[in-house]
Amino acid sequence: MSRYVAPKWRPPLMFVLGGSLLAILVLPVYATLFAEYLTPLLGRKNAIFTVASGSFLATLVLGWLLWRLILSPVQALAAKAEEIRGGSAPEALDHYGTPEIGELAQAVLDMAEVLQSREMAVRGYTDHVTHELKTPLTAIRGAAELLEVEEDLPAGAKRLVATIAGAEKRAVKLLGAARSIAAARMPEHRGTTTLHDCIPELNSRVEKLSIEVQNARESLPLAKSGLNVVLGHIVENAEEAGATRVTLDSGRDDNGAWLTVADNGPGISDGNVGQVFEPFFTTRRDSGGTGMGLAIVQTLLLAHGCRIELVDTGEDGGTKFRIDF
Repeated sequence: MSRYVAPKWRPPLMFVLGGSLLAILVLPVYATLFAEYLTPLLGRKNAIFTVASGSFLATLVLGWLLWRLILSPVQALAAKAEEIRGGSAPEALDHYGTPEIGELAQAVLDMAEVLQSREMAVRGYTDHVTHELKTPLTAIRGAAELLEVEEDLPAGAKRLVATIAGAEKRAVKLLGAARSIAAARMPEHRGTTTLHDCIPELNSRVEKLSIEVQNARESLPLAKSGLNVVLGHIVENAEEAGATRVTLDSGRDDNGAWLTVADNGPGISDGNVGQVFEPFFTTRRDSGGTGMGLAIVQTLLLAHGCRIELVDTGEDGGTKFRIDF
């Protein structure tokens, strides 16, 4: 594992805190004694002014030391963690303060490197597997197409060929979804956009669905490419479930930006509420559903520090999702 924190001598945290506490307790006592000593020499007012000036300078030095050894390294580590969350590679810190903070920084950067390596390994493995499976699936599809045009096949064989062709199409969809969910784990959609920017692409992805937008100009902290992926899967699910209208609304509160997506479809049964974000869970398996759409949505949002939840829509039915950025 790479060393991101250079080994340098720094005072232990206990020494820094203990010394600061001791200075706070002792400084007023010595200031009082020193003022009494200076009073006969300088006069009362001058003695108090001199001691107050010295105490103020000592406080500034103590504050600078605490900032230098504790606050500044913690702020630098927090900024570095935010950069890594945005997709940057772990890099060395310029200053780490006390040894304890240095060990914490090293552990955080090591953890970030391990997590990034795992993400790259998962994505690389997924890309490799999906690429290797294309050849046998192509062969299966070609064989099924040749058998489908054979007129002398018995009825049972034709049904079997149709089953094989359907299984091949589902396998292709699942492989595509696997690539999508691996790609969604990477924080590649940093930026801002609005609902207004995403509407043209959403309209092109659905045919029978009316999309209504409220607060279309509200800035949302996710790139247009990422928000199109999120909204595309949700509105396509709504259309396939039988909805005819989807309402998008965005806004901002004390916790940040939010977005809601509500449709007038049949809704989600109570028994399935807890499973909607699970990979491969679908109620439309017979019609070609893969159960990966909402899993991709949740994975992409989590990779960008966002959260999605299913909201109870009340007696009117339908399905409503809320995204907090």
